[in-house]
Amino acid sequence: MSIHPVMQRLADKLKRTDLPAFATGDTVRVQVKIKEGEKERLQAFEGLVIAFKKGPQGTFTVRKMSFGQGVERIFPFNSKVVDKVEKLRSAKIRRSKLFYLRGLRGKAARLKEVDRS
Repeated sequence: MSIHPVMQRLADKLKRTDLPAFATGDTVRVQVKIKEGEKERLQAFEGLVIAFKKGPQGTFTVRKMSFGQGVERIFPFNSKVVDKVEKLRSAKIRRSKLFYLRGLRGKAARLKEVDRS
């Protein structure tokens, strides 16, 4: 099923170009805009990209461990809440979705680091 040409042109026009090239298996730091009352601040969410969803409403899922608890957050590519994405590390992976990491803890959840600058 393909997208209608008019919808495709609109999606291309709205597409963000300021995000770096990153992939599943990369460790990223996402700067998220948080609104508290009338003030706005940036808060970092650093973790492993475990999934991508392509298309005009594309998203990426970032997972981190916080006090022994797994926390996942789904970010739309074209969201105004996402201020900046920094790619920190890359890992060698053999799957496009890393959902199996949800069941692993500690050293078992490590991925082999690779230099993909």
